[in-house]
Amino acid sequence: MISNSESIDIKYLIANDCDHQWGLTVNSVGFQEIKPGSEYPLKEHPSGYYFNYNKGRILREYQLVYITRGHGVFKCDDTPETQIGQGSLFLLYPGKWHTYHPDIKSGWNEYYIGFSGSIIDNLVVSGFLDPATPILNIGLSEEIVRLYKEAIEVAKADKSGAQQLLAGIVMHITGIALSIFKNKVFETDEIDQKIERAKIIMRESIMQDIDLEQLASKLNLSYSWFRKVFKDYTGFAPAKYFQELKMQKAKELLTHTGKPVKEISIMLNYESTEHFSTLFKKKTGFTPLEYRHHGRENSTK
Repeated sequence: MISNSESIDIKYLIANDCDHQWGLTVNSVGFQEIKPGSEYPLKEHPSGYYFNYNKGRILREYQLVYITRGHGVFKCDDTPETQIGQGSLFLLYPGKWHTYHPDIKSGWNEYYIGFSGSIIDNLVVSGFLDPATPILNIGLSEEIVRLYKEAIEVAKADKSGAQQLLAGIVMHITGIALSIFKNKVFETDEIDQKIERAKIIMRESIMQDIDLEQLASKLNLSYSWFRKVFKDYTGFAPAKYFQELKMQKAKELLTHTGKPVKEISIMLNYESTEHFSTLFKKKTGFTPLEYRHHGRENSTK
């Protein structure tokens, strides 16, 4: 696994014969924040994944790549050079030449998941997925970002049945993307996209602190207007929504890792362990240690 900073989180996986019989296996999943002026792609990738933009590459798997910040270009056997950017999701096909990169001035945030199997092959044969239309401009979707992040965590945990769970996540992402693209159910209104962008930034900053007034300014909104619209859109004030995300992450870390409560409180940037524990009990009715014991006890039943 490559994980040399908070802005890179990549996992490569292997599948056994039983996994392959399921019909869909995941080979790679990750997130990369490519900052303006940065080299692309990373040289640390294995040879089968690394490529030079001018030469391009041919993969032996499918990949779903989702851009949530910045812009750049994409081209492949079936598509001339096309501008892509925030809200673009594109599907790479095995055996098809392709190349892409972020603009040097903007960089981009990129989520991806690589997979193969008869289930996806059949979707292509049936026409649900079309190599002639590899780019789906679906706009920003926090739900899709959440699924990518869930896939990364599942891959890193690498527990029994991980491949089957990852297969379900791939199908979930694919289903959402096709529904948005084909039925045009997503809101194209600029405000809706700004709120989705804000939600994604919060989710990606969960291990840090966040200045919500600066976030509103970054979206070219006054804070008072941002706060009102965000609450109308999500049902939560921005600060409350961010704390809800932190609590979700805390529950996950308590249940699925052995990290001490103090370490979790530091990771999630709380003022102190006592402050974290007080907020956690107020929210859940349990202390962090009680929640950990209760969660693990239920998982063994």
